[in-house]
Amino acid sequence: MSERTLGRRGFVKLAASAALARPALSGAAARQAAGAPAAGYPARPEKKKALFVYGGWPGHEPAKCRDLFVPWLRANGFEVVVSDTQAPYADPALMGTVDLVVQVWTRGTIEKEPLKGLLTAVKNGTGMAGWHGGMGDAYRQETEYRYMVGGDWVAHPGGIIDYEVQITDDEDPITAGLADFKVHSEQYLMHVNPNNKVLATTTFTGAIDPWIDGYTMPVAWKKVYGKGRVFYTSLGHTADVFDIPQVLAIVKRGMLWASDSRYEPTPNLVTPVYPRR
Repeated sequence: MSERTLGRRGFVKLAASAALARPALSGAAARQAAGAPAAGYPARPEKKKALFVYGGWPGHEPAKCRDLFVPWLRANGFEVVVSDTQAPYADPALMGTVDLVVQVWTRGTIEKEPLKGLLTAVKNGTGMAGWHGGMGDAYRQETEYRYMVGGDWVAHPGGIIDYEVQITDDEDPITAGLADFKVHSEQYLMHVNPNNKVLATTTFTGAIDPWIDGYTMPVAWKKVYGKGRVFYTSLGHTADVFDIPQVLAIVKRGMLWASDSRYEPTPNLVTPVYPRR
């Protein structure tokens, strides 16, 4: 993919945001990031493998998201397989080697074999990361998929509006060092697993629907499904939302975290409340 393909969110911007993409590490985390394996786990390979699957409803700009994140993954040491179909999910030989699945596929349906392949891979240690409807509003009829994600879209009252995102965990590597920020986009109201580890939230006002005034809603979370790490954020309605540095950093860090499922112990992430730390 060329610099021309990336346009205004090109390689220069991606390089400039590198400091936000990876928070500072120390101690055991730093040794692992440098390649030292966790006890009882394989060493990270020279190149991890990512599968980027995009398609579905075009309003969430899956191709623009591909052109933004695939070059960044490659620049950060990933071998990336890119597909505009779900066929790779049904290939057990491929999925057994994939460290990270990134999916941008809003709505749509998925056949039995690709769905089984995706869920099995994550259960066995493949990480999964995604955002907005591309992961949180895909395959609405598939209960097990929604269970794996940890939440699913219900509504976005008022459509495109101004709202604020609060960082609720400033110690987690995905959100460390980031400040609260404002967004002009869709504010997702979701049905959410109450035990996700929530990293950021938003609060609804009653301006559109009075009965949701004061609702606190998770915006970004991490969880596990079997041995696989799952990262999700409801941000990212269109690709220009990633022009917000905090949003771009959260997604990049979430991908990196999810991609380490095979190389670190499965974390216990059950946190049924959302305290600000």
